[in-house]
Amino acid sequence: MPAVSSRGRGRRTISEINMVPFIDVMLVLLIIFMVTAPLITPSMIAVPKVGKASKQPLNPVQVLINKDESIQIKIKADTLSSTLSHVAADIVKQEPAVQAAGEQAVPVVISADKSIKYETVVQVMSALQKANVSRVGLSVQTSGSK
Repeated sequence: MPAVSSRGRGRRTISEINMVPFIDVMLVLLIIFMVTAPLITPSMIAVPKVGKASKQPLNPVQVLINKDESIQIKIKADTLSSTLSHVAADIVKQEPAVQAAGEQAVPVVISADKSIKYETVVQVMSALQKANVSRVGLSVQTSGSK
C-alpha cells in the first residue's frame, strides 16, 4: 500500500523513495566486512633462501646496461662498448682466458640501472643463454637494516 498524505482536500501519494531500509542494509554489510576483514589471511609466498656461494668467481665478466640502454662489457680493467646482438659473442671470446684462470665457465654478472626496462635485461640474458653462457648472475644492492 503506497504512503498517502492527507493534507487539504484529497489524498495524494508520496513519490519519495524511503532511504532508511537501504541505509540499514548498507550498515549491516559494512559491519560484516569490518568483522571478517581481519580474519582473512594474506597469501604469503615462500621464497627459497640462499646462502653465500662457496667460492666467489675470480674476475667475472660484467655486462653494464646504462640508463640509455647502451651496453658495455667490463673484463678485468678493460671496458668495451657492445650491442645486444654482439654481447654474447664478445663474452664467448673471453672463455679461453677464463678457463686458463681455473674457472670452468665464463662467470657473467649483469649490472643494470634500476630505471632500465625488465625487457632489456631479459634480452641480454636470452642472448647469453643462446650462446651457451651458463653462469649468469644479477648484480643487486643489498639494503642494510635500519
